[in-house]
Amino acid sequence: MDPPATADPAAGSPSPSTTSSSSSLRRRAALSVNTSAPAGGGRGMERKSKGADEGERDVERAAGSAPVSPAGRLFREAHFNCYIVALLGLGAPVDVAAARAGLEATLVRHPRFCSVQVSDDVKKNAKPRWVRTTVNLDDHVIFPDLDPAATSADPDRALEDYVSSLSTRPMDNSRPLWEFHVLDFPTSEAAGAVAIRMHHSLGDGVSLISLLTACTRSAADPARLPALPSPPPPRRSGGAAPPLSAGALALAAWAWSLVALAWNTLVDVALFVATSWFLRDAPTPFLGSPGVEFRRKRFLNCTLSLDDVKLVKNAMKCTVNDVLVGVTSAALSRYYFRKIGDTSSDKRKPQKNIRMRSALLVNIRKTPGLHTLAQMMDPSKDNTVKWGNHIGYIVLPFHIAMHDDPLEYIRQGKKTADRKKRSLEAVFTYWSGNLVVKLLGIKAAAALCYGMFTNTTMSFSSLAGPTEKVEFYGHPIVYIATSVYGHPHALTVHFQSYMNIMKLVLAVDDEQFPDSHQLLDDFTESLRLVRQAASARS
Repeated sequence: MDPPATADPAAGSPSPSTTSSSSSLRRRAALSVNTSAPAGGGRGMERKSKGADEGERDVERAAGSAPVSPAGRLFREAHFNCYIVALLGLGAPVDVAAARAGLEATLVRHPRFCSVQVSDDVKKNAKPRWVRTTVNLDDHVIFPDLDPAATSADPDRALEDYVSSLSTRPMDNSRPLWEFHVLDFPTSEAAGAVAIRMHHSLGDGVSLISLLTACTRSAADPARLPALPSPPPPRRSGGAAPPLSAGALALAAWAWSLVALAWNTLVDVALFVATSWFLRDAPTPFLGSPGVEFRRKRFLNCTLSLDDVKLVKNAMKCTVNDVLVGVTSAALSRYYFRKIGDTSSDKRKPQKNIRMRSALLVNIRKTPGLHTLAQMMDPSKDNTVKWGNHIGYIVLPFHIAMHDDPLEYIRQGKKTADRKKRSLEAVFTYWSGNLVVKLLGIKAAAALCYGMFTNTTMSFSSLAGPTEKVEFYGHPIVYIATSVYGHPHALTVHFQSYMNIMKLVLAVDDEQFPDSHQLLDDFTESLRLVRQAASARS
């Protein structure tokens, strides 16, 4: 668990010094790429900059330090060296001066974004620590030198290509592990864009979206923070016991629910362990090959209607996540049968011989949902929404078949999701992972995690964002598209909501998915068919 720090990145404890000057506002920061790194470990062997010695001296002068959490250490392992990429589409050209001033006042004052990870080389098996250092904004604000002809001829492709190239670029370990890339050219959806790349050890998706939200203001009222989605009810390991006056049947039902919870958890834990060791998914066009975590990823996205998703949700009496799981099953099924060229009637039956599962990231905080940064940075011991990497994993199977009724995918998705909700698998994976790190070390935990990922097919996640239009340092945000890379999967599916839109973001192995845009179209078409069927039913 990451330790608490200041409640507001713009106020609280003294911040590290940030070097800047007016003459450097338009300075072009060079992109350094280590082209001599071997293909199998380019990111694992991060370069050391010319200013590393100065950075180390700054670290030595910094006051105070904090241990890196077990999850944060796991995200630095060679085969699990994960980064988060957040692409923000803006409704206005980038005002560099305003962006720099905003970064200085907020992001760089956050404890994780002004610290580096250091280890005591004198001590054997020393655990890394977060140590504050001086932040030179010029090292983090990057202006890529792009071909004007490319950005003019096909700006959407130029944006996609550049963001995808970040998956092959090393990040300087001697500086705080984040970058702010300014992509100041119009595309079909936005007047400009910025890509924020940060290491996953800084925090999980909930933490980082909360920080991003704290850096924005409501477009309707710039004096206040934006509205957040309504939080779901607090997470409970089991329903509260009914009063004796409820009767014997109510008590028996409650007792049975606890038995079912224990049994489901036991089965899921056994399957999770088996998956970490030997239980591998069937070969499909989606399953990655060895070394996929080191290869270039392509990030592509499309905009879906959140209103359409909610229409299906209401018609099927399920949740938004149930709909997303069902739509994903439908899209994967379309792509799968097209790739294998199966035109027989058998494809309309569930393919029980195809074991295709995803690693699903779950926020295991007792109070789920998105929270304000002040809440997450609250240092009190009873804070149930603390900053950090508080995520567990569950193994979620996907239904591969072609159905005449598109709503059958939603029914199957709801059935699968409901079953997983009646289990403590995610809580077990989180706490057992921490225990393995303490007892056997980070290498053993990384080996188990690596086995689970290599034996499953893909990663799947969804995250809620602000429910109203927001401004990022004075720039209206048109869309938010987030993803992750560095883990051993060839396909990662992420859904990010914002206002009344749902951004679907795919991170795919560039070599394995040369037709990745067809897969993206499959998601769009699947939601259209499901929505059409739900409307007819209503």
